[in-house]
Amino acid sequence: MRRTINFLAAAIIAIGATVFIATPAHAHGYISSPPSRQAMCAQGRVANCGEIIYEPQSVEGPKGLRSCSGGNSRFAQLDNESKGWPATSVGGSVTFNWVLTARHATSTWEYYVGGTRIAVFNDQGRQPGATVSHSVNLGGRSGRQKVLAIWNIADTPNAFYSCVDLQVGGGSPNPNPTPTTGPTPTASPTPTTGPTTPAGTWAAGTAYQVGSQVTYGGASYRCIQAHTALPGWEPPNVPVLWQRL
Repeated sequence: MRRTINFLAAAIIAIGATVFIATPAHAHGYISSPPSRQAMCAQGRVANCGEIIYEPQSVEGPKGLRSCSGGNSRFAQLDNESKGWPATSVGGSVTFNWVLTARHATSTWEYYVGGTRIAVFNDQGRQPGATVSHSVNLGGRSGRQKVLAIWNIADTPNAFYSCVDLQVGGGSPNPNPTPTTGPTPTASPTPTTGPTTPAGTWAAGTAYQVGSQVTYGGASYRCIQAHTALPGWEPPNVPVLWQRL
C-alpha cells in the first residue's frame, strides 16, 4: 500500500511539473500591434527600458490607474515621455491587437486618449481567446497621440496596461529610430539548457520545446519556454516564448 501511495504521489508531482513548464512564466498580455511601448522595448527598438524587455506581458497594476506602467515601479521607464517613443502612422480608426499568454476572465477593455475614454468593450466576465482585436475610432483626433489601453480582469482587483504611440493622419514620424544611448537589449536571456531541434517554419498547433529553432518572416528564433503554439503567438509577438537569433 505504501509503495502504491508513493508511486501516485510521484506521478502527481511529475504531472504538475510538466504543466508548470508548459505554462508561460509571468503570463498575461499586451498590445503587439500597433506596437505598444513594452513591445517596442522587447523588440530592442528603444534603449534602456529595464526589466520590461523580458516581460512585456506583465504590466499589471490596480484597476483605475492612468499610467503606462500600471503603477509598477519595475516598469517606470514606460512612463518616461522623453525616451523618444516611435509613433506608428495610422488613420482615424485603429485596430489594436492583444497577445494574451494567460486568458484571464475579463470584465472590460478600455481605451483612453489623455483623460478621455474613447472606447470600451464589455466581455461580461468571459474568457478571451489567445488573441483579441478591437477596432477603435479616434474621434477625429490628428497628429501625435498616446493611447492608453486597459485590460480589466473580472475576478481580481487588477488590470493590465499598454500605451501605444500613434501619428494620426499627416506627419512623418520615424517609426524605427536608432537608439542613441545605452546597449540594445535582447528580447530575453539566452537559455543554457534544453534540446535543439532542426530549424523549421513556425506553425500554430505545434508543440515546441526549449531550444527548438524556427524561422518566421525571414528571421530565425529559438524557443525559450516550452509551449504549444496558438494563432497570434507568432515569434515576434511573444518574446517571452521566443528569442530572435
